[in-house]
Amino acid sequence: MSLRIPYEIVKETIKKALLQAGLTEEQAEACAQVHAQSSADGVESHGLNRVPRFVDYIRRGWVNPEGKLELKGAKGAVENYDGHLGIGVLNGLFCADRAVELAKAHGIGCVTLRNTTHWMRGGTYAWRMAQAGYAGICWINTESCMPLWGSDEQSVGNNPFCIGLPREKGPVVLDMAMSQYAYGKLGVYRLAGRKLPYPGGYDQEGNLTTDPGAIEQTRRILPMGYWKGSAMALALDLAAAMLANGNTGSEMDAIGMGSCGSCCQVFIAFDPYLFGTKEEIQEKMERRIEAAHGSHPEREGGRILYPGERTIADRARSMEEGVSVDEQIWRQVCALAEGKDGEGIQ
Repeated sequence: MSLRIPYEIVKETIKKALLQAGLTEEQAEACAQVHAQSSADGVESHGLNRVPRFVDYIRRGWVNPEGKLELKGAKGAVENYDGHLGIGVLNGLFCADRAVELAKAHGIGCVTLRNTTHWMRGGTYAWRMAQAGYAGICWINTESCMPLWGSDEQSVGNNPFCIGLPREKGPVVLDMAMSQYAYGKLGVYRLAGRKLPYPGGYDQEGNLTTDPGAIEQTRRILPMGYWKGSAMALALDLAAAMLANGNTGSEMDAIGMGSCGSCCQVFIAFDPYLFGTKEEIQEKMERRIEAAHGSHPEREGGRILYPGERTIADRARSMEEGVSVDEQIWRQVCALAEGKDGEGIQ
């Protein structure tokens, strides 16, 4: 069952849960804002829903709240950091901001990060760079959670990839995993008792299915674009490990510290007006968006949206009507906020 809870109550409840888990006031405030904003933007899978797991990982020692970023190397517009298994959200925010600062000085900035933990919603950092006025690209490698094409076992990560483009009427932001649906999204559909709109993985008999629970049981999510998503996932894995000099997905498998434990991340920001004025670049974007909106819909009354447009609408609705939360997850987070164990941690 879904509830609508005012944004500030969602954020403060998450913050209390994180304070109970041992985070400092500053850490809890920053993380709670990211989790609450993710749910408000319609990405509840990596917002409120991830709080119980985040707390669990802290308890297990897989996330070290005292882990500090360490600069390992710098060459021109590129810097490399070790996250020392610190809080992934805080590491990610720093690296996105640092990439922007480097771009201000050089026109482009790249920050690579190794030995960090789950950054939660990848789009957070693409939105952040775009809202700062810079084009941003970021991605992550993960432990194996998706079959390579032709395999029936988990052999590559779904390795989310994000692009954010600054636009005066609202950023264009792509936030996507290399699987048709991320596991978090499967959980959202299962908790809501809904089928997937399109097949998202395989059941026990090896058949493609729209049943999210069946896919969660087999752990055989479907690569986006079949063999193309599989190949892209492997390429992103290797590129992240190469640029950050950190773990590949298979090395993370051997370490075994949950979702994204000791992973690598890459953040690239660049000045969108290096070779054109702001006016002409923004006009170019508007013409392209207008053309996309003008595409004929397959269904009468339909409307073609650009990446990030639905997010803006979801955000506005959440601020007006309250954030949509799953009742079961909300009870778990409220229990954690009261210092109790969140029963049935997701």
